[in-house]
Amino acid sequence: MFITTQDNVNLFYKDWGEGKPIVLIHGWPLNSDMWEYQATKLAKTNRVITYDRRGFGRSNHPAKGQDYDTFADDLASVINALNLKDVTLVGFSMGGGEIARYLTRHGDDKIAKTMLVSTVVPYMMKANDNPNGVDKIVFDEMKNGLMQDRPQFLESFSKTFYGIDSIKDSSVSKAQLNWTAFMAYQASPLATIESIDAFSKTDFRPDLKNFNVPTMIIHGIEDQTVPIEPTGEAAKDTIKQASFKFYDGAPHGLFLTHKDHLYKDIHDFVNG
Repeated sequence: MFITTQDNVNLFYKDWGEGKPIVLIHGWPLNSDMWEYQATKLAKTNRVITYDRRGFGRSNHPAKGQDYDTFADDLASVINALNLKDVTLVGFSMGGGEIARYLTRHGDDKIAKTMLVSTVVPYMMKANDNPNGVDKIVFDEMKNGLMQDRPQFLESFSKTFYGIDSIKDSSVSKAQLNWTAFMAYQASPLATIESIDAFSKTDFRPDLKNFNVPTMIIHGIEDQTVPIEPTGEAAKDTIKQASFKFYDGAPHGLFLTHKDHLYKDIHDFVNG
């Protein structure tokens, strides 16, 4: 099924179950299928909506719009088209940025709770006032790697994403790595590259004052893709009404490595 945005981009979505609504927002460079395990279980007790970000998965691949004002407006299109109220927004990785910017641009009248899972919020880029951030050269190398050999870059990136070389006894199978790669290959190369600028350069610190609903922050302590210090740690110290759980031994892709733990935390937070 598809929803059409304000600028006539078609966003692919799934809408399962009944009960308190949850919108699950995917991370880079994947699509909404990354939530397969959690969505399938949550749909037994809740209405669960997942959608592919513009430029990714089965949504349209336009040549423009890889910025967070547009992403937030796309999220608003999903919420409005499905007439969602008292919804919990759950964002993973770059998906947390949609939540932060949505609250700034559209308010929280329709939002019951928010959940930031391994997200880039509030600010990824290293700067004089963000000394724990990631050096710009890291993001430049990511873009260069994608332009030179996208399949090879994504294969290497996935190992860090799931902590395969750094965490003992990684629970991610070869088949799951192949599944991850398939999702990444579905994305527009242009969107894959340009969205790196969006999630690395966008400073969400001014948006944090607009988190005025109960918020749960989850982050892996061993996350080497989105380091916890400038993101999860900084968010928990700034967002009002924020609770947090930091998963010991978890890498970035904890939706697979800690899939049961994450499902339970989402379920309990939404329905508690």
